Amino acid sequence: MKAHPTIGVLAVQGDVREHLRALESAGADAIAVRRPSEVEAIDGLVIPGGESTTMDKLCRIFELRDPLVERLRAGMPAYGSCAGMIMLADRILDGHRDQQTLGGLDITVRRNAFGRQVHSFEDDLRIRELGPEPVRAVFIRAPWVEEVGEGVQVLASVHVGGADHPVAVRQGNLLATSFHPEVTGDHRVHAFFADVVRRA
Repeated sequence: MKAHPTIGVLAVQGDVREHLRALESAGADAIAVRRPSEVEAIDGLVIPGGESTTMDKLCRIFELRDPLVERLRAGMPAYGSCAGMIMLADRILDGHRDQQTLGGLDITVRRNAFGRQVHSFEDDLRIRELGPEPVRAVFIRAPWVEEVGEGVQVLASVHVGGADHPVAVRQGNLLATSFHPEVTGDHRVHAFFADVVRRA
């Protein structure tokens, strides 16, 4: 088990610095990933929030998409927050016509499910895997999970419009949240993911 795994943060767009800091506080060696050669150097990957359609286009322009898909299919651990959840999902609702994902998570996500920027909100979530204290979750133009496959574990949901919508899921070495734990100063999600990477 690697005490200090090298975890990359996809750095084509989005809140990269906050994730790098959170990973370092969780005992990982964190690096920004912008080039295909850097994909080979990491033990795990964080895909930050941002704009999923822009992220998809830039991954293709910078020739990152194919090496990332290859590593994910080979079992590399990955964590996606907000837009990162969309990038890891196998299926998207309300996506742009030519939008692609990296895939791997057997989920269907709905983009901007909670509404526009003005509808951003915070909530306290109970996530058993992170301990007894609630997690303060910040939702900014966030997706939610519409459907989960058989092998997907729902870690937390939010009750909206008379229904529960999953906002944190795990499938094997893949983890995704609709919210942004990197902006709160609570780094338990990143510590949990760093442990996933160490065990992998």
